[in-house]
Amino acid sequence: MAIEDRTGMPFDAWRLIGGLEVALDVDVLFGAYPDREGPPGSPESVLGVLDAHRIRAAAVASLRAALFDVRSGNDELLAHEAPEVVPVGAVDLRDPVGAGRELERLAAAGVRAVRLFPDEQGVEAGFPSVQHVARRAALLGLTVLTGGDVRRFWQPFAGLGATVVFLDTHFYHLGDFLVAAADEPGFHTSTRLLNSPDALELAAAEVGADRLLYGSRAPHYEPLVPLLRLATGGLKPEEVAAVAGGNAIRLLTGDPVGRTRS
Repeated sequence: MAIEDRTGMPFDAWRLIGGLEVALDVDVLFGAYPDREGPPGSPESVLGVLDAHRIRAAAVASLRAALFDVRSGNDELLAHEAPEVVPVGAVDLRDPVGAGRELERLAAAGVRAVRLFPDEQGVEAGFPSVQHVARRAALLGLTVLTGGDVRRFWQPFAGLGATVVFLDTHFYHLGDFLVAAADEPGFHTSTRLLNSPDALELAAAEVGADRLLYGSRAPHYEPLVPLLRLATGGLKPEEVAAVAGGNAIRLLTGDPVGRTRS
């Protein structure tokens, strides 16, 4: 990526990123949104986007499972044999009974994480279905990746001992995440929207860099922006490595790599 600045000099983002690579992106989707323009999201095209951005593996969820048919979408994803794909199940929060059963099926199949799509499914944090799914996931030992406003969606997971990654934490709301995470050691956040000058550094200082995970939401958002912010920020090299995949590997595979605190 190169653009012209006011002096006419080209801005080369990759020069600033240097040799940084992402070992595991926590926020990637296969499939397309039917109600908006965007890429088709075929597995081949998504993996191509990741490769072009030096993202070596990804925690992938299926929009087919989230938006159309849970079981067939999850099964289609689980059948994908690319070694760089870590499958993440999805459930329908509008069907809490069925969601609980799907969580059990996914856990029995060896899936280690489930993704929630509350905005896409029109579900609010206070709905009983969200609390039900949060409890079932915690009991099954599943890591939860959830969308939604962190100022509301932290509540259904509080006090459960749950491991949760909030995928939509905006830097405007970082303070709310930090005070919630201070009492919940299992709370983590994606860095996708933490693009203010000091968001990553503040989070690392307050709760530790082991709570931060690189997420891009490829192919529906631009992976380069959070990558550039991570590469040019003030985190220590070992913290950058943890955020760029070490923490996600630990949460999604059980490997202890990536635990680091400032």
